[in-house]
Amino acid sequence: MGLDIRWPLGLLFFITGGMMAIYGAVTHGSAIYEKSLSVDINLIWGLVLLAFGSFMLLLAWNARGRTSGAPPVLPSTEEPQQNRPRAH
Repeated sequence: MGLDIRWPLGLLFFITGGMMAIYGAVTHGSAIYEKSLSVDINLIWGLVLLAFGSFMLLLAWNARGRTSGAPPVLPSTEEPQQNRPRAH
């Protein structure tokens, strides 16, 4: 099948969260956080996004490994539903 949606979403959240976490760590204790009662929102949400992105990438990595070694699906030996006689 095509591209698993977890790869681009995981990368998006991982990169965005990493940038926010780095910015929050560099500006920790700065005057810009006085409006938020000295809570470093950039660092907190950067770590949350980083964790979520890591989780999505982990799920995509596990799905890739699971499907690559799976045996091929064999066609069913049953008769198709449309050819069966109807019971009244």
